[in-house]
Order: sequence, then structure tokens, then C-alpha cells
Amino acid sequence: MYIALISAECAPIAKAGGLGDFVLGLARELVRCGETVEIVLPYYDVLDIAPLADLQVVYEQLRVPFHNEWITCRVFGGKLTEVNCLFIDPQSVHGLFQRRRIYGEQDDAERFAFFARAVLEFMLQSGRQPDILHCNDWQTGLIPVLLYEVYQALGMNRTRVCYTLHNLGYQGRVSETILRQVGLDPQRVMTADRLRDSQDGRLANLLQGGIVYSNFVNTVSPRYAWEIQHTEQGMGLQPLLNTYAHKFGGVLNGIDEEIWNPELDPLIPTNFGVETLPRKALNRQALRSRLGLQTVDKPIMAIVTRLDYQKGVDLIAHGIHDTLAHGGQIVLLGTALDPAIAAQFAQLKQDTAANPDCHLELGYDETLAHLIYAGADLMLIPSRYEPCGLTQMIAMKYGVVPVVRRAGGLADTVFDANYSDQPFELRNGYVFDELTAAGLESALRRALGLWHGYPEYFWQLRVNGMRSDLSWRRPAQRYLAIYAQLRATV
Repeated sequence: MYIALISAECAPIAKAGGLGDFVLGLARELVRCGETVEIVLPYYDVLDIAPLADLQVVYEQLRVPFHNEWITCRVFGGKLTEVNCLFIDPQSVHGLFQRRRIYGEQDDAERFAFFARAVLEFMLQSGRQPDILHCNDWQTGLIPVLLYEVYQALGMNRTRVCYTLHNLGYQGRVSETILRQVGLDPQRVMTADRLRDSQDGRLANLLQGGIVYSNFVNTVSPRYAWEIQHTEQGMGLQPLLNTYAHKFGGVLNGIDEEIWNPELDPLIPTNFGVETLPRKALNRQALRSRLGLQTVDKPIMAIVTRLDYQKGVDLIAHGIHDTLAHGGQIVLLGTALDPAIAAQFAQLKQDTAANPDCHLELGYDETLAHLIYAGADLMLIPSRYEPCGLTQMIAMKYGVVPVVRRAGGLADTVFDANYSDQPFELRNGYVFDELTAAGLESALRRALGLWHGYPEYFWQLRVNGMRSDLSWRRPAQRYLAIYAQLRATV
């Protein structure tokens, strides 16, 4: 099977969040299953080309219609470990992907609309016809629309589309002029059952278009799939998702065990596994030494996250104070784009600077992230919503017990030590339901109490998490089954 994974991100070469990890992890596992896979990305000026092998121009004169002109592109090809990657590089005075960042430009909609048209034009002009186009998030939402409105009539009638929704908080609500720019007829597609946004009828909703036109739509955990159909987490798309329930589902993400594996991780001081778990203590000491925490008989509660509304920043701040007050140490690694949140945590960092049990690192450092996972005992994740979440899965792989709110993929992967209906050997953390300080405190106190009072049971929770199959093996098989079902409709 020939599968093209289309995305705005791919770790580690163009990563802004979990989407990048998804693309690389799934692509690698599909290749291991014997499939032909290509990842297609824009050629950003911030692309980290160091991990790429054999990077070279593979298509010189790709001409793509946009506005009232044709933009010429080069297409680069290279290999990221075992996966082929293609990069579309428009030679445009607009510098569409020459912005020193992946997202955050005022013309993001135009940039990624062009990318959508360029991907299909490249497939057509180069004679490629993937069995599956696997598109991701609003940035690629126009690809299934263009495929069925334009490119099927040009001969691309064998290709089917799987469309993965990673976060409905970002839907690509844009002016309908974007549709004209890529050659679509707004009168035809700006209808309530196609791209017209249900909350503002003047706008086109690119994520909605992807849902309507794709052959299968999924999100990145079964629980989040249910939440966005039946709760406010659907962010206005609940009726649409229920209309297309026959082609909608949830597939839980995995983690890339070549990157996140404490037995092999080159970024941590001491490797360890289930059978050598006592060696984790050496990483705990290294973490304390690096961050200036005192060496005491207390558990280290870690927080590794973006600091934003989705992640429950108010509960994170409360959890820091509550952990310190009840016999724990705190390590935080995170960044905030929102100025108010950034100011809140800068003040919190200043307020706790003299506390030998607390260190807040307001930034991101990949090596430090690995050390935190290797050295921490507990991981706090009080998300308002969480489509899947990789943090809790990485934490469990490293023998860290997660404390989470029951939301999205957190509910699918973390099973409460006291109240889960799972057998004891599958229980691996602490879960709370209410988005309140009291709900958080209940879970925190139980977790800290177990560490202090019943260390042998806490040890077993670590082991249970480490033994979980959190890899891409099962998710990849689920995607292959979806692809096969789509191919059967050709």
C-alpha cells in the first residue's frame, strides 16, 4: 500500500507539538509493517535538516495555481531514518514558508491553502497516486475538498482520504476568498453541509471541509471521539460529527519507543528498565543536582507541558502549592505564549525561587525533559481537555505515576489505583473528574500518601505503567485496517 502522510509538522525536523510526534511515530511503524510511506511537508526555513539523509531536489518545476498566478515550486526529497520525506518549496515573493516559524502568521490560512493545492498538484504532475492520503488537522483540511472537487476529474480517482483531528480547538475559520485562491467555487462549497461555518456563516471552516469530504475521520483517542460528539468539547462541530458518525472513530496514539525508552535513552545519566528499576534513583539524584533541589526523602512531582488554557494552568498552579504543602517536591518545564499566563508563572517562579523543594523552568529543553521523566516519581496533568496526550504515556514508560484529570486520551490510558474497574496489574495512576481544586487535591493527596505510607504499592504502580504496551504497534494495525477498508471502496 502506498500511503502519503500530509502534515504541517514532523518530529524532529519541524515540530511545534504532538502532531509532529504522531506523524513520525506512525510513519515509522507503517514502514516496519512493509508499507510504502511518504511524509509531505512544507519546506520551512526553520526546517532542521541535520537528521535528513540524501536531501536533494527531486522535482524542479512544479507549477501550482494560486490567486491569478502560477507559483513555481521545487520539491526536495530526503530520508528521515527509514521514512521517505518530501518538502514543497514555493519560489514566491510572498515567502510563504520563509517566516522563521511554522505557525502564527496572519496569513497562515493562505499559506496552508497553497500547500494543500501544491500537494495534489505534485501528485498529479509527478504521476503519483497514493492509495491513501492521510491528512492531519485544519492545515490540510482543503486536501480532501480539492481531491473530490478538482483532482478526481483529472484522473486521481483511486486515492482515498483518512483525516485525523488532533485538536478541535483549532478549526481554520477563514474568509471564503481563500477558497477562490485555490480554485474552488465558493457558491458550490460554501453551504451548511460543506464548508460554511456553523457559528459564522461568512466564514469557511477548513476542518469542517476535511470532515465532510474525507472517506474516514478519526481523532486520537476513543474517549476524545466520544467527547467531541456529545459534549462542549465538540466546539460547535457536534451535529456535523454525529451526521458523519458512520465514518468516524477514535484511534489512540502511541509513543515512539526509539526516542522514549529508559533502557536505551542516550539523554539520561543512567539507563534502567522494569528489572533494573532501582537504578532510577540515580537519575532522581541527577535531576535534583541539576535543578538545585535538596536531597530529601520526598517524591518529585513533575509538570512537563505547554502552559495554556487547555492544560488547566490554574490547577497546575494550585497543584504546585498543594504538593509543596503535603510532602512533595516540584519540577516544572513549560512555556506560555499567552502574556497573562507567562506573567502568572514568572511571578510563581519568583515566589518559589528560595524554596529548596521547587524549581520552575520556563522554557523548553529536550535533554532536561528526558531527565525529568527519568528522575521524577509523579507527573501532574490536570487538562481541561486532552485529545490524546503523550506526556502520561512517556511518564509511565519511565516509571513515573501520572495524576490526571479524566479527559480524552488520559481517560483511555490512566487507570486509578483505588477506583478503577481494571485488575490491579493494569492500574497505573490517579484520576480525578471535577475541574476543581478539591478534585485535584483528592488525587494528589492519595498519590502522595501512597508514596509516603505504602512504598511497595507505589512501586507496583510504577511497574504496571512500565509494562503497558504504549508503542505504535497496535495503533498502526488499526490504521492499516482503516486504510484497507477505504481501498475496498475503490
